[in-house]
Amino acid sequence: MVRRPMGNHHVRPDTLLVTSETTKQTVPVAEETESHRKTTEAGDARESGTLAELIAGARHVLFDFDGPICRLFAGRPASGIARRQVEWLDAQGLGDVLTDEERDDVDPHAALRRLGGARPDSDLVQEMESRLTEQELRAVASAWPTQHADPLIRTWTAVGVRLAITTNNSAEAARRYIAGRGLSDCFEPHIYGRTSDLARLKPDPYCLNRAMSAMGAAPGTTLMIGDAVTDLVAAREAGVAFLGYARHARTESVLREAGARQVTGSLEPIIDILRDRG
Repeated sequence: MVRRPMGNHHVRPDTLLVTSETTKQTVPVAEETESHRKTTEAGDARESGTLAELIAGARHVLFDFDGPICRLFAGRPASGIARRQVEWLDAQGLGDVLTDEERDDVDPHAALRRLGGARPDSDLVQEMESRLTEQELRAVASAWPTQHADPLIRTWTAVGVRLAITTNNSAEAARRYIAGRGLSDCFEPHIYGRTSDLARLKPDPYCLNRAMSAMGAAPGTTLMIGDAVTDLVAAREAGVAFLGYARHARTESVLREAGARQVTGSLEPIIDILRDRG
């Protein structure tokens, strides 16, 4: 049986394996694998040219939220929120589901992701997710805009490119932030965030596929901008080109080591490219 959360949209059809016959079972898998390989290679090939060529080929752009658009936890450090997530999990007597690395991870999603994997049907998963959403909503008030993000978003919209947000954060947090910046018209209704099914967090391409399906976007004309390896992997799985955003040299190194071909430390060059094209 194929489990599918409500509201899921797929760019590619599911492959259902309902027979034990070897020939019927393996042929659809082979076709899907070949299709996926070709789509992934096409996205990767688009990154091998110049930044200007990558931007010129984008008709739809998927933004990660925390990083390329803003620093969500600028006023409420993510490390502190991550620590409180671990402490809460310890208080529930479930701290042993975490590895030592996960206990020290500064990403607030680390403990939540592990609990979701270990106890997917537990009410505690929903409670922990709600606690994180509450922290993200509080963080919106002190979030700091990424330099050049607002003018880039407006410029891209002005030249007719359609935009979406595809994030592991709460969709409501992203929605409140862009509303406060006067950017709602650039994205709405295409804001896709964390769902109750934590298996759908990036690097799973679920939110990217939802965005493309809703916008009628083809992978070959879609670009993902993200600042994490999970964004890169999700883009590869969805078959879309990837542009890494790295404020720090360490982030750039991590992205490039993971296979990112195009990484920028500033969004300003993209604005220049769009203005020159116009």
